Amino acid sequence: MNVKTSATSQEQLSFNQFKSEVLNDYKIAVISRECSLLGRREVLTGKAKFGIFGDGKEVPQLAMAKAFKKGDFRSGYYRDQTFMMAIGELTPQQFFAGLYAHPDLKADPMSAGRQMGGHFQTHSLDEKGQFKNLTEQYNSSSDISPTAGQMPRMLGIAQASKMFRKLPALNKPKFSNNGNEISWGTIGNASTSEGVFFETFNAAGVLQVPLIISVWDDAYGISVPAKFQTTKENISEILKGFQRDEKNKGYEIFVVEGYNYAKLVDTYNKAAKIAREEHVPVLIHVTDLTQPQGHSTSGSHERYKSKERLIWERQHDCISKMRDWIIEFELNDTEGNSLKFVDSEEELIKIEKEAKKTVNQAKREAWADFLNPIKEQRSTLLQLLENVASKSKNKAFILKLKNDLAEIPDPSRKDNLSTARKAAVYVRDEESFEKAQLQNWITTSLSKEQYKYSSHLYSTTNQNVFHVKEELPKYNDNAELVDGRIIIKENFDKLFSKHPDLFIFGEDSGNIGDVNQGLVGLQEKYGKLRVSDTGIREATIVGQGIGMALRGLRPIAEIQYLDYLLYAIQILSDDLATLHYRTSGTQKAPLIVRTRGHRLEGIWHSGSPMGAIVHMLRGMHVLVPRNMTKAAGFYNTLLECDEPALIIENLNGYRLKEKLPINLGEFKTPIGVVETIKTGKDITVVSYGSTLKIVEEVVNSLTQVDIDIEIIDVQTLLPFDINHDIVKSIQKTNRLLIIDEDVPGGASAYILNEILEKQNAYLFLDSKPVTLTAKDHRTAYGTDGDYFSKPNAEDIFECIYKIMQEVNPLKFKQLY
Repeated sequence: MNVKTSATSQEQLSFNQFKSEVLNDYKIAVISRECSLLGRREVLTGKAKFGIFGDGKEVPQLAMAKAFKKGDFRSGYYRDQTFMMAIGELTPQQFFAGLYAHPDLKADPMSAGRQMGGHFQTHSLDEKGQFKNLTEQYNSSSDISPTAGQMPRMLGIAQASKMFRKLPALNKPKFSNNGNEISWGTIGNASTSEGVFFETFNAAGVLQVPLIISVWDDAYGISVPAKFQTTKENISEILKGFQRDEKNKGYEIFVVEGYNYAKLVDTYNKAAKIAREEHVPVLIHVTDLTQPQGHSTSGSHERYKSKERLIWERQHDCISKMRDWIIEFELNDTEGNSLKFVDSEEELIKIEKEAKKTVNQAKREAWADFLNPIKEQRSTLLQLLENVASKSKNKAFILKLKNDLAEIPDPSRKDNLSTARKAAVYVRDEESFEKAQLQNWITTSLSKEQYKYSSHLYSTTNQNVFHVKEELPKYNDNAELVDGRIIIKENFDKLFSKHPDLFIFGEDSGNIGDVNQGLVGLQEKYGKLRVSDTGIREATIVGQGIGMALRGLRPIAEIQYLDYLLYAIQILSDDLATLHYRTSGTQKAPLIVRTRGHRLEGIWHSGSPMGAIVHMLRGMHVLVPRNMTKAAGFYNTLLECDEPALIIENLNGYRLKEKLPINLGEFKTPIGVVETIKTGKDITVVSYGSTLKIVEEVVNSLTQVDIDIEIIDVQTLLPFDINHDIVKSIQKTNRLLIIDEDVPGGASAYILNEILEKQNAYLFLDSKPVTLTAKDHRTAYGTDGDYFSKPNAEDIFECIYKIMQEVNPLKFKQLY
């Protein structure tokens, strides 16, 4: 690698730096490719379950890494391994640890084995769950598998930079340096066909935020070629209308070949300068990429690519092209001396051999680190099985289990625990010290291993929802009765004054103060950045919130109506709800999602898909306040916490009268705690939200026939009744009715399971537990449609009456 010394010292230094950088990049590219090649073999030999790799995308990712600065965030997809290696956040050994699903965060810092390989992240939180200084590190939000699912959060990450720049009062130096941070997104060309790509692309153009989207274009989406994916087979061509000009704001759009190292570096530097300084979004369409091993280990690309295409891919492989460029590179200094990267091909061959050696060693060490603890566990178990067999009448069967386990060359945790649990069946009727040892090993191991796969679904810090103490609303003796919307509005006013990092945004949230007037006047008071309107685009409204929360802000994303939440449920379920879990507690996004439901006006504005929500949003808290005071208390509570939540306000309650508290912004509704709103002795009635008002309306009618009900407001579905207060009520009444606006088997089934199975309420029931729900269909339009679709007052009265009729048929005669 000798360079003639007749050049000036500055030129000599400059070229040597350039040369060193190029050769180091080449080494990273070769290491990454070798990881992909060996990774595929590890899957095909059974050591790993599935492989999806970044081969063919190495060179543009090197260029992207050069423009990526500390404080920036990546929001990418599952082929960005070279980029992560280039910024120093992924080693080959960590790559293989992820492939093997090593359930140790030190071995696999990307997810502790919870996600398949290729899903990357950096740690935003310290060991106490507090944010680190994000401006002093390279940042990557945690990847998810659903195609284009990374796009909405990318928007919010970029919007946070805009907020930090436009609102100096935020003053959060560990989260931003004057909003100079870029949100870097990556996506495969075929995934740009997804709706959330277009939704995000449009929103970023409207918002004018520092976002750079790289489209890795290898002309296929799994086996489907671009002609079936994209109009004109060219994403940048069809997005030309977004290109900014002298009169209109928009995007800057670049197109560059994925094998042209020098041009890629230049393009990414230009893009970064535009995004970072001007806060203009940029699209970089990286064309002519390849996929040497096909889409994934699930199949071979020889099945769907023509021979001509396969030949073309070999000829245009980005690493091969970079290699040729390095060998051919030559320029003359000011004195006419020839400057080269390498004097011969042997220098590159040496780099390639060292890279292969590095990757092979990393693979062996990662596998040993993964397997050795399991083998140690097996060794202990084998001895326990030997001991228990010696005292058992079923010795032969137990020894057979032991020997079968011993013969497995590469055992899994499943193999060990499954064998032990099977052995326990053989000694179920026996008593011995050895049996007790085996039983203790099973219970201890199950608990220890289960934790590795189940921890951090929710926060365990002193900022989680259970650390917030209840604080009751306070009232003057002559408290004013006001519309519920006034309480929620005045409470938000207090919160915006108290929390300078609080933002709220959604359809109609800004100028008119939301369609139910819960934010009236707040945009005028706090500005268009803090209380803002958005387009009609629910997925990216949620994405804005996720990205902003990842960067230390406190957003409230407003979805106008509950049934509109379905547009965003994939992002909520796959990204937000899983974030803390899939990062093993190393990232958090305490986003509050605000919506309202139960309007009772036809199919599309009265849907109550609570069962689906409860099942799909594990990892979030789902809160269902019955009135606006309770809702306000939930907002006050959540802003003291570090967990995401969905609050479903009661749409029927905005104009119902409530007493105006004097401690707005301070009182707190506890999360996970039910409230008994009427005591009674005959039957426990459990419900939530707007249905409770109908239940209360029936109380007088029931009293007239001598039925005394106890009414319990669930208040929160996730978590549910952490103090088990409902079962205490059932111990007194011995009867249970659950009333819900969801369809049969929806949230009512969830509530029933919580009460009967987790609280063991079946022990105290003298009558069959009953659920009263909406009909199987969606709510029909109008007053009559509502009456025949959802539980009404007569339904509730008769259902309770029928339960009591079974108890005392002489007293409670047949009604009709």
